[in-house]
Amino acid sequence: MHAIDNETGEVIAKKLRRSEFLSYFEKLPASLVGLESCGSAHHWARELTRLGHRVKMMNAMYVKPYVKRGKNDAVDAEAICEALTRPTMRFVPAKSVEQQSVLMIHRTRALLVRQRTMLINALRGHLAELGIVAPQGIERVSELIGRTLGAEIDEAKVPKLVREMIVIYAEQIKKINEQIKDLERKLRLWHRTSEDSRRLATIPGIGFITATALVATITNLSSFQSGRAFAAWLGLTPKSASTGGRVRNGRISKAGDRHLRALLVLGATSVIRRVRAGQPTPLYAWANRLLAKKPARLATVALARADSHHSGSYPAAVKNPRQSSVVTASMASRMASQRLVTVRAAVFFRRALTFEKAISIGLKSGL
Repeated sequence: MHAIDNETGEVIAKKLRRSEFLSYFEKLPASLVGLESCGSAHHWARELTRLGHRVKMMNAMYVKPYVKRGKNDAVDAEAICEALTRPTMRFVPAKSVEQQSVLMIHRTRALLVRQRTMLINALRGHLAELGIVAPQGIERVSELIGRTLGAEIDEAKVPKLVREMIVIYAEQIKKINEQIKDLERKLRLWHRTSEDSRRLATIPGIGFITATALVATITNLSSFQSGRAFAAWLGLTPKSASTGGRVRNGRISKAGDRHLRALLVLGATSVIRRVRAGQPTPLYAWANRLLAKKPARLATVALARADSHHSGSYPAAVKNPRQSSVVTASMASRMASQRLVTVRAAVFFRRALTFEKAISIGLKSGL
């Protein structure tokens, strides 16, 4: 711990064990406390706030420039104390226990999906060595398993040992599928109780999974100046390499929360697939014009960025959910006339409101 007294200028450097941490801060007057937003930081931020302190968390990437030399706990604590006082520093709002509980469901579901993918790929690879293949898609896995375990299968082609291994894979895949469905039911129930999540789900390309992830991840939307700032935080805006007055925009930066970005892109991919299949959607005309000029993946990312712009202004919207799709479509059609890499969030931010249930932390005294 590194501390500076604002009144006397006294510098305090003290090593605290985990068991001593809270008892030490209980004895201090209300102070300004800086933390790196690393593992368990949100827990300690809530505990310190409960004791009356004002807590501000910072991304470790923004603290790093203030490290003078070397790498140890004392140097890092001093750098955090220095970064805390910078007027342009960006801070991370503390998440509530409920938000972290919902995020745990999302992280668990993502882990199970990865494990299921690994099992399916391994199963396909093993059976391909025996000349048994099936079309792509998770829905074809049951067909593949049925063909290898059926009574009519040639035992010379699929030996007994292979069938025993396939049973193990099939049982694991079935169990993971059931667990994923159970987690999705929990998310759906929480989604129904959250007004902000239900509003987000009215945006084309955002379902209850993406909506709950957004509400659980974003504590205070007022910390973003615009919808474009929110899209940049998610890594959906072009990475700039400009110099000498010459603007050079590359691919999207892929910064920020990878899970949220993946969900938005997957949702946008679903919308673009429906458009290419000729199915009516609120963004049909805009997406068709964009697909006529740009590749499908570029259109997908553009739609994901548009959804993030609109998400950056939720509770967006509109009290009537039927109007949300129309509003989004008109906003998206305006974006089509601009260059893809220079989309401005003002188009999607026009109806923005503040986050009605934003969590604010802080007292006026400082350390």
